[in-house]
Amino acid sequence: MKTLLKHSLAIAALALLGTAPALAADTFPTKPVRFIVSSAAGGFLDVNVRLVARYMSDKLGQQVIVENRPGAGGLLAFRTVKAAPADGYTLLAAGNTVAIQQAVNHEPGYDLAKDFTGVGPMTRTPFLLLTSPSQPDKTLPAMITRAKANPGKLDYASAGNGSTTHLVAAYFAQKAGVDLTHVPYKGNSAAWPDVVSGRVGMIFEPWGTSSAMIREGRMKALGVTSTKRLEVLPDVPTIAEQGVGGYSFYFWVGLMAPAGTPKDVVQKLNEALRAAVSTTEVKNKFRDDGAEAMQMSPDEFTHFLKDEAAGMGKLVADLRLPKE
Repeated sequence: MKTLLKHSLAIAALALLGTAPALAADTFPTKPVRFIVSSAAGGFLDVNVRLVARYMSDKLGQQVIVENRPGAGGLLAFRTVKAAPADGYTLLAAGNTVAIQQAVNHEPGYDLAKDFTGVGPMTRTPFLLLTSPSQPDKTLPAMITRAKANPGKLDYASAGNGSTTHLVAAYFAQKAGVDLTHVPYKGNSAAWPDVVSGRVGMIFEPWGTSSAMIREGRMKALGVTSTKRLEVLPDVPTIAEQGVGGYSFYFWVGLMAPAGTPKDVVQKLNEALRAAVSTTEVKNKFRDDGAEAMQMSPDEFTHFLKDEAAGMGKLVADLRLPKE
């Protein structure tokens, strides 16, 4: 009888263990969820993550806390989330930089394909090539001509070595056949005063975070990195149509979780994310910012991240950017 009782209790215990993950997923989340943002406050990434987080909070029934962890080109944020418990309560909110930094660092401290799983994308946007009105160039071809006549003397600002704005500019320089000098900052917003004043020649910035400066006449847009002109800026030609053939570049924003996060939890986060980017307010905000919503399943986004890591690795090699 005792042997039979022990056997029955063992089976019951195993059955309870088997239902534990399902019960955990059913109740998730039971506390606030943290988004670790890999940029400083005020930029395109931060602004849009905060907007989406608000609507995701409504869907999840828990507060979504947005925490900025800029520095080291995003590596601080990437490593923080990699080391976090794989329970869905700490997520990485990042863009292309998470794929780029892996390619430009000897020891990035993470492997995008192995250490993270995709939750889903939010949006993507092209960049504007911006200069100060005090700069002599009225058109992009004129700027390219001046750059070719003065190798290394024209410079550009970026959010830091290995940042997306570093790569988009370096890629432009390669395609345009010009030699430009890189001036890194701790975030694009930190560089704005120097570009506006003319101390630095140019910067690549999305319309969503540069619109006020353009409207006020503090910056002028010479081109856009999209494959077609933006509806909000129909008079600004694409860079490709101004003689830099085959050139385009987009900045995307998405959510990632530490590898090993339960699939049911990731799916629940993905559903909340899809609901957020489908709201009228979010879609209108994206459109007004010259951006567009992106939606993928967790598996689709995980594959997208792997492709991005491979693609950025090839681009960094082609550009011959030095590893740090």
